[in-house]
Amino acid sequence: MPHVLLIEDDASVRDGMELVLRRHGYGVDTAATGEQALALLAGERGARVELAVLDLMLPGMDGFEVCRRIRARSATLPVIMLTARGDDSDIVTGLEAGADDYVVKPVTAPVLEARIRAALRRAEPSPSGSAAGQADGTPDLGGLRIDRAGLTVTKNGTPVALPPTELRLLLELSASPGRVFSREQLLESVWDHTYLGDSRLVDAAVGRLRAKLEDVPAKPRYVQTVRGFGYRFGPL
Repeated sequence: MPHVLLIEDDASVRDGMELVLRRHGYGVDTAATGEQALALLAGERGARVELAVLDLMLPGMDGFEVCRRIRARSATLPVIMLTARGDDSDIVTGLEAGADDYVVKPVTAPVLEARIRAALRRAEPSPSGSAAGQADGTPDLGGLRIDRAGLTVTKNGTPVALPPTELRLLLELSASPGRVFSREQLLESVWDHTYLGDSRLVDAAVGRLRAKLEDVPAKPRYVQTVRGFGYRFGPL
Protein backbone atom coordinates (compact mmCIF):
# COMPACT_ATOMS: atom_id res chain seq x y z
CA MET A 1 0.00 0.00 0.00
CA PRO A 2 1.60 3.32 -1.03
CA HIS A 3 2.04 5.71 1.89
CA VAL A 4 1.48 9.45 1.48
CA LEU A 5 2.39 12.36 3.74
CA LEU A 6 -0.27 15.09 3.47
CA ILE A 7 0.91 18.53 4.64
CA GLU A 8 -2.06 20.91 4.84
CA ASP A 9 -2.97 23.44 7.55
CA ASP A 10 -6.70 23.69 6.79
CA ALA A 11 -8.25 20.94 8.89
CA SER A 12 -11.37 20.53 6.73
CA VAL A 13 -9.33 20.26 3.52
CA ARG A 14 -6.83 17.94 5.19
CA ASP A 15 -9.51 15.64 6.55
CA GLY A 16 -11.34 15.51 3.22
CA MET A 17 -8.19 14.71 1.25
CA GLU A 18 -7.14 12.09 3.79
CA LEU A 19 -10.54 10.39 3.47
CA VAL A 20 -10.27 10.37 -0.33
CA LEU A 21 -6.77 8.92 -0.28
CA ARG A 22 -7.64 6.21 2.22
CA ARG A 23 -10.67 5.22 0.13
CA HIS A 24 -8.29 4.77 -2.80
CA GLY A 25 -6.10 2.44 -0.77
CA TYR A 26 -3.34 4.78 0.36
CA GLY A 27 -1.82 4.88 3.80
CA VAL A 28 -1.77 8.48 5.03
CA ASP A 29 0.15 10.50 7.59
CA THR A 30 -0.84 14.14 8.06
CA ALA A 31 0.85 17.30 9.28
CA ALA A 32 -0.61 20.76 9.81
CA THR A 33 2.70 22.61 9.57
CA GLY A 34 5.99 22.28 7.76
CA GLU A 35 7.79 21.81 11.03
CA GLN A 36 5.56 18.85 11.91
CA ALA A 37 6.11 17.32 8.50
CA LEU A 38 9.90 17.58 8.68
CA ALA A 39 9.92 16.11 12.19
CA LEU A 40 7.79 13.19 10.98
CA LEU A 41 10.09 12.56 8.02
CA ALA A 42 13.11 12.57 10.32
CA GLY A 43 11.56 9.96 12.61
CA GLU A 44 10.75 6.28 12.26
CA ARG A 45 7.42 6.98 10.53
CA GLY A 46 9.25 8.91 7.83
CA ALA A 47 10.80 5.72 6.43
CA ARG A 48 7.43 4.54 5.11
CA VAL A 49 6.50 7.78 3.32
CA GLU A 50 6.65 7.30 -0.47
CA LEU A 51 5.25 10.66 -1.58
CA ALA A 52 4.48 14.07 -0.07
CA VAL A 53 1.50 16.27 -0.95
CA LEU A 54 2.50 19.75 0.20
CA ASP A 55 0.40 22.89 0.54
CA LEU A 56 2.44 26.00 -0.25
CA MET A 57 0.55 28.37 2.05
CA LEU A 58 1.48 27.07 5.49
CA PRO A 59 1.77 28.94 8.80
CA GLY A 60 5.32 29.44 10.01
CA MET A 61 7.67 27.75 7.57
CA ASP A 62 6.08 28.07 4.14
CA GLY A 63 5.77 25.27 1.62
CA PHE A 64 8.63 26.53 -0.53
CA GLU A 65 11.12 26.13 2.31
CA VAL A 66 9.60 22.80 3.33
CA CYS A 67 10.06 21.55 -0.23
CA ARG A 68 13.70 22.69 -0.29
CA ARG A 69 14.37 20.89 2.98
CA ILE A 70 12.62 17.72 1.82
CA ARG A 71 14.65 17.77 -1.36
CA ALA A 72 17.89 18.38 0.56
CA ARG A 73 17.04 15.39 2.74
CA SER A 74 15.94 13.10 -0.08
CA ALA A 75 16.59 13.34 -3.81
CA THR A 76 14.06 10.60 -4.54
CA LEU A 77 10.90 11.42 -2.56
CA PRO A 78 8.22 12.68 -4.99
CA VAL A 79 6.63 15.98 -3.97
CA ILE A 80 3.32 17.27 -5.33
CA MET A 81 2.57 20.82 -4.27
CA LEU A 82 -0.85 22.34 -3.71
CA THR A 83 -1.54 26.00 -4.42
CA ALA A 84 -4.84 27.74 -3.82
CA ARG A 85 -4.11 30.75 -5.96
CA GLY A 86 -2.71 29.21 -9.10
CA ASP A 87 -0.36 32.18 -9.18
CA ASP A 88 2.34 31.80 -11.81
CA SER A 89 5.13 33.00 -9.53
CA ASP A 90 4.10 30.54 -6.81
CA ILE A 91 4.06 27.67 -9.28
CA VAL A 92 7.45 28.53 -10.76
CA THR A 93 9.03 29.05 -7.32
CA GLY A 94 7.62 25.76 -6.07
CA LEU A 95 8.90 23.85 -9.08
CA GLU A 96 12.32 25.48 -8.75
CA ALA A 97 12.35 24.42 -5.10
CA GLY A 98 12.19 20.81 -6.25
CA ALA A 99 8.50 19.87 -6.55
CA ASP A 100 7.75 17.23 -9.18
CA ASP A 101 4.21 18.35 -9.99
CA TYR A 102 1.47 20.68 -8.76
CA VAL A 103 -2.30 20.94 -8.54
CA VAL A 104 -4.42 24.02 -7.95
CA LYS A 105 -7.00 23.90 -5.16
CA PRO A 106 -9.81 23.13 -5.04
CA VAL A 107 -8.73 19.85 -6.58
CA THR A 108 -11.06 17.00 -7.44
CA ALA A 109 -10.37 13.52 -6.10
CA PRO A 110 -9.77 11.95 -9.57
CA VAL A 111 -7.20 14.62 -10.50
CA LEU A 112 -5.29 14.32 -7.21
CA GLU A 113 -5.29 10.54 -7.32
CA ALA A 114 -4.14 10.53 -10.95
CA ARG A 115 -1.25 12.89 -10.18
CA ILE A 116 -0.20 10.74 -7.22
CA ARG A 117 -0.29 7.55 -9.29
CA ALA A 118 1.79 9.19 -12.02
CA ALA A 119 4.36 10.47 -9.52
CA LEU A 120 4.67 7.05 -7.90
CA ARG A 121 5.14 5.42 -11.31
CA ARG A 122 7.97 7.85 -12.07
CA ALA A 123 9.66 6.79 -8.84
CA GLU A 124 9.59 3.11 -9.82
CA PRO A 125 12.40 1.44 -11.80
CA SER A 126 11.70 1.52 -15.52
CA PRO A 127 10.49 -1.74 -17.04
CA SER A 128 13.02 -3.75 -19.00
CA GLY A 129 13.08 -2.87 -22.66
CA SER A 130 12.00 0.74 -22.32
CA ALA A 131 14.23 3.57 -23.42
CA ALA A 132 14.98 4.30 -19.79
CA GLY A 133 15.73 0.70 -18.89
CA GLN A 134 17.93 -0.61 -21.66
CA ALA A 135 21.28 -1.90 -20.45
CA ASP A 136 23.43 -0.48 -23.22
CA GLY A 137 26.57 0.12 -21.20
CA THR A 138 27.80 3.37 -19.77
CA PRO A 139 29.47 5.35 -22.56
CA ASP A 140 31.28 8.52 -21.60
CA LEU A 141 29.28 11.49 -22.87
CA GLY A 142 31.61 14.42 -22.37
CA GLY A 143 32.39 13.37 -18.80
CA LEU A 144 28.84 12.26 -18.11
CA ARG A 145 28.15 8.56 -17.63
CA ILE A 146 24.58 7.29 -17.54
CA ASP A 147 24.10 3.72 -16.34
CA ARG A 148 20.72 2.89 -17.83
CA ALA A 149 20.55 -0.51 -16.12
CA GLY A 150 21.59 0.67 -12.67
CA LEU A 151 19.78 4.01 -13.04
CA THR A 152 22.79 5.98 -11.82
CA VAL A 153 24.53 9.05 -13.18
CA THR A 154 28.10 10.21 -12.61
CA LYS A 155 29.94 13.26 -13.84
CA ASN A 156 33.73 13.09 -14.00
CA GLY A 157 33.52 10.11 -11.64
CA THR A 158 31.34 11.87 -9.06
CA PRO A 159 27.82 10.50 -8.44
CA VAL A 160 24.98 12.88 -9.28
CA ALA A 161 21.84 12.39 -7.18
CA LEU A 162 18.73 13.02 -9.27
CA PRO A 163 15.07 12.84 -8.21
CA PRO A 164 12.98 10.38 -10.24
CA THR A 165 11.50 13.05 -12.51
CA GLU A 166 14.87 14.56 -13.41
CA LEU A 167 16.41 11.12 -13.90
CA ARG A 168 13.62 10.02 -16.24
CA LEU A 169 13.91 13.26 -18.16
CA LEU A 170 17.65 12.71 -18.63
CA LEU A 171 17.12 9.08 -19.64
CA GLU A 172 14.45 10.04 -22.16
CA LEU A 173 16.55 12.76 -23.78
CA SER A 174 19.84 10.84 -23.78
CA ALA A 175 18.26 7.72 -25.30
CA SER A 176 18.19 9.58 -28.64
CA PRO A 177 21.08 12.08 -28.71
CA GLY A 178 20.44 14.92 -31.10
CA ARG A 179 16.72 14.24 -31.36
CA VAL A 180 14.52 17.23 -30.52
CA PHE A 181 11.66 16.53 -28.10
CA SER A 182 8.76 18.93 -27.75
CA ARG A 183 7.56 19.84 -24.28
CA GLU A 184 4.30 18.03 -25.00
CA GLN A 185 6.18 14.82 -25.85
CA LEU A 186 8.20 15.07 -22.65
CA LEU A 187 5.11 15.74 -20.54
CA GLU A 188 3.54 12.55 -21.84
CA SER A 189 6.61 10.33 -21.68
CA VAL A 190 8.15 11.58 -18.42
CA TRP A 191 5.24 12.97 -16.38
CA ASP A 192 2.67 10.54 -17.80
CA HIS A 193 0.37 13.47 -18.49
CA THR A 194 -1.96 12.24 -21.19
CA TYR A 195 -4.15 15.31 -20.67
CA LEU A 196 -3.24 18.92 -21.46
CA GLY A 197 -0.15 19.49 -19.35
CA ASP A 198 1.84 22.50 -18.24
CA SER A 199 5.12 23.14 -20.03
CA ARG A 200 6.46 24.82 -16.90
CA LEU A 201 6.92 21.35 -15.41
CA VAL A 202 9.37 20.55 -18.21
CA ASP A 203 11.16 23.89 -18.11
CA ALA A 204 11.63 23.76 -14.33
CA ALA A 205 12.95 20.19 -14.42
CA VAL A 206 15.36 21.11 -17.21
CA GLY A 207 16.60 24.04 -15.13
CA ARG A 208 17.20 21.83 -12.09
CA LEU A 209 18.90 19.19 -14.25
CA ARG A 210 21.23 21.75 -15.81
CA ALA A 211 22.16 23.12 -12.39
CA LYS A 212 23.40 19.64 -11.42
CA LEU A 213 25.01 18.54 -14.69
CA GLU A 214 26.32 21.54 -16.55
CA ASP A 215 29.59 23.34 -15.86
CA VAL A 216 27.88 26.56 -16.96
CA PRO A 217 24.08 26.10 -16.76
CA ALA A 218 23.52 29.18 -18.95
CA LYS A 219 25.61 27.52 -21.69
CA PRO A 220 24.47 23.88 -21.53
CA ARG A 221 26.37 21.10 -23.27
CA TYR A 222 24.10 18.22 -22.34
CA VAL A 223 20.48 19.41 -22.20
CA GLN A 224 20.14 22.01 -24.93
CA THR A 225 17.25 24.24 -25.92
CA VAL A 226 16.07 24.26 -29.53
CA ARG A 227 14.16 27.51 -29.66
CA GLY A 228 10.61 27.18 -30.84
CA PHE A 229 10.71 23.38 -30.66
CA GLY A 230 11.87 21.96 -27.32
CA TYR A 231 14.95 20.21 -25.94
CA ARG A 232 17.59 17.74 -27.04
CA PHE A 233 20.56 15.92 -25.54
CA GLY A 234 23.76 17.21 -27.15
CA PRO A 235 25.49 17.34 -29.51
CA LEU A 236 28.29 17.83 -27.01
